[in-house]
Amino acid sequence: MNHVDIYHEVLDLASQIRDRYLRAITYARIGYYLYKSGSEAYKDAFKLALEVVSKIENPLRAVMALVEIGSYIQKCNLKKAAMKIFYQAHEVIREFPQPLHDEMLETLVTRLIELGVLDDALFYSRNIKDNVKRNDILLKILKAYLKEENMKRAYITVKYIQGEPWHSIAAIETLKVHLKREEFGSAIKILKSLKSEYWLSEAMREVAVHLKNANVPKETYEKFVDIALSMPGSISPEVLRSLLIGLGSYGETSFVVKVIHTLSEEEKIKVLSGLISNIIDQENLLEELAENLDKEEFDLVAKIILDELLSRTPELRYKRLVEKLGFKTRDEPVKAKSVTYLSKLREYNSAMKLAKEIEDTYVRSLAFGSIAVSMLREGNIDRAIDAALEVKDPKWGSWLLSEILTKILELQAGENVGYDLEHKAHKQKKIWERESG
Repeated sequence: MNHVDIYHEVLDLASQIRDRYLRAITYARIGYYLYKSGSEAYKDAFKLALEVVSKIENPLRAVMALVEIGSYIQKCNLKKAAMKIFYQAHEVIREFPQPLHDEMLETLVTRLIELGVLDDALFYSRNIKDNVKRNDILLKILKAYLKEENMKRAYITVKYIQGEPWHSIAAIETLKVHLKREEFGSAIKILKSLKSEYWLSEAMREVAVHLKNANVPKETYEKFVDIALSMPGSISPEVLRSLLIGLGSYGETSFVVKVIHTLSEEEKIKVLSGLISNIIDQENLLEELAENLDKEEFDLVAKIILDELLSRTPELRYKRLVEKLGFKTRDEPVKAKSVTYLSKLREYNSAMKLAKEIEDTYVRSLAFGSIAVSMLREGNIDRAIDAALEVKDPKWGSWLLSEILTKILELQAGENVGYDLEHKAHKQKKIWERESG
C-alpha cells in the first residue's frame, strides 16, 4: 500500500466511526497529515470534519469537537481560520450555565496556551467567572509568557491576577526570570513586595540557588543578604525525611517501612518517592522494599516505581521486577503501567497476558493501546490493529481505533509515534463523564 493509498484508506475507515465527535476529530487529524504531506486534499478533510460537527446535537460535544478541529487547523499554520473556529466555540460556551461555562472556557484557554496562542488565551481567560479557576489559568498564561521572556505581556497578565496565593506565586515565577536575566534590581523589587513569610522564604530559596551558581558582584550579595536577615522566622529542615531516605538507600528498607507506618499519607508519599528515586538503579532494593509492604502500600510503591521507570529509557534488567509488580497489584491502573513498560521492552507475551487481566474498559484501552503503539513503532500495523481490537467496549473501542488510525498516519508521515494515549484517554474520559453528569 503506497503513501497516497494509506491516506485514502484511513479516510475511508474514519467514515465508519459511529461516534460523530470521534469521527469529526479523526477527519481533522487526517486533514493535518494531508497538509503536512503537501496534499491539497487537506481542505476536504477539514470540510468533512466541520460538516460532522454541524450534525452534533449536543452543544458540549460540538464545542469539544470545534476545539480539536481548531487545534489541528492552527497546527497547519492557518491562523485566521483557526481563530474563527475558536471564536465559534467561545460563542457557544457563553450560553452555557455555570459551572459548565467556566469548565469549557478553561478547556478552550488551556488548548490555546498549548498551541502558543497566548494573547487570545489571555483575552478569553478574563471571562472565567470563578475566581480560583481564573487565577489558576492566568498563572499558566503567565508562565508561558515568562518562558518566552515576554516581560511586557507577563506584567499585563500579573495585573489580572488577584488574591492569594496566586499573586505571590506570580511574583515568584516572575522573580525566577529576572534572576535568570540577572536583572537583580527587578528581583529585589519583587522580594520587597512580598508580605507572606512563607512566600518570602520560597523566593529567597530561589535567590540562594541562583546566586550559588552565578558570578555576581559583592554588592548584589549584600542586598540579598540584608533581605534574608530581615525575614521573620524560617522553615525548619525536614530531617526525618532525609534520614529515612538515606537509611533506605543503604539497604535498611525494612526499618524504613516500620517508620513510615507512623507518618501521614502525604509525608509517606514524599519519603517513598525520594527513596525510590535514590535506589532506582538497584532493582534488588526495589524488590525488597515492595516485599516489606502491606497491600495498600504495595500498590502505592508499585505506582511510584513504575512512574519512575517509565520516565527513563526502558531496560531489560527491570523485566522481572515490572512483571512482579504488575501481576501482584490489585490496582488496575498500575497493571496498565506495567503493560506499558513491558510493551516498550517488546515483551508482548507478558504484556498481553497482564492486559487481559484488566476489566475496567478505560484502563484496558490504555493497556492495549500501549501494546499497539509499541507494535506500530516496530512498523507492525496489522498486529497493532489486532491489539486495539481487544477492547470490545463500543465507546472505548471506537476511541482507541481512532487513536491508532492517527498513529498510523504519524508513522506514514515519518514522525516518531509517541506514548501519549494515557493523557488523551484521560481527557476523553472527562468529556464522557461531563456528558453523563
